[in-house]
Amino acid sequence: MATLVPLGTTIDPADLERKEQKLFSILEDLGRVLVAYSGGTDSAYLAWAAHRALGGNAVAITADSASIPESHKRDAEALARQFGFQHEYIPTFEFDNPDYARNDANRCFHCKDELFTRLEEVGRQRGFEHIVYGVNQDDLGDYRPGQGAARMHEVRAPLMEAELTKAEIRELSRRAGLPTWDRPASACLASRVPYGTPVTIETMKTVEHGEEAIKALGFRQFRVRYHGELVRLEFARNEMEKALTLEMAGRLTAIFKPLGFHYVTLDLEGYRQGSMNEVLPPRK
Repeated sequence: MATLVPLGTTIDPADLERKEQKLFSILEDLGRVLVAYSGGTDSAYLAWAAHRALGGNAVAITADSASIPESHKRDAEALARQFGFQHEYIPTFEFDNPDYARNDANRCFHCKDELFTRLEEVGRQRGFEHIVYGVNQDDLGDYRPGQGAARMHEVRAPLMEAELTKAEIRELSRRAGLPTWDRPASACLASRVPYGTPVTIETMKTVEHGEEAIKALGFRQFRVRYHGELVRLEFARNEMEKALTLEMAGRLTAIFKPLGFHYVTLDLEGYRQGSMNEVLPPRK
């Protein structure tokens, strides 16, 4: 199976070892941590590393939110059981916040603000002074309003502090035996909805049902983009040939028409992370 490491990427073993040891040192110095744990590649590795560095003084916590697919929650729980680290769920209520629900370009800020507020409550109740989350070095160049919420709540980013890139995290995860090492990138379900279109729990469920159905067809990297009565499907370039057949067109139509979409379309540019951000004005 492909390693998902970008072509031309070279990972120096000695440098990688140095960075991992720096990560362990950062976590050990924190003493007791709550890990914001979605179950994706970055947060899974961070939860594993925190458990290795701190044992029972690290607790991985997953938001019980409609914006996270149920399958991702199950995967996160299974990984925690497999590797023996403490894992819990906490409810979050971002959909009750009109600033989140209206879905402007700062939606991710409001989501992370809610998550970190709830984690702070847990920390105060149980004596955890620090919250950590899985931002890595490569994330610095992307549009991620959630990082502003992290700074506001003084949430630490040990992977970034250790200067670990996505490719390096995948390699360290592979060495640790984590099944998430080659998992495709996956943002929350709200990222499938264009800015300006309100996000609702009903919309999240519609997108989730569609994505689970596509996954059952054997596709690995894709997105269901919600545009009201139209759905725009993005597939990875190496899976486009499979998607662009008359047979698959019929199967995709049979999935999405019953979900309420009048039009089922395939994006000929294929999957690209953060495609909803393409309509935003350039950042200064």
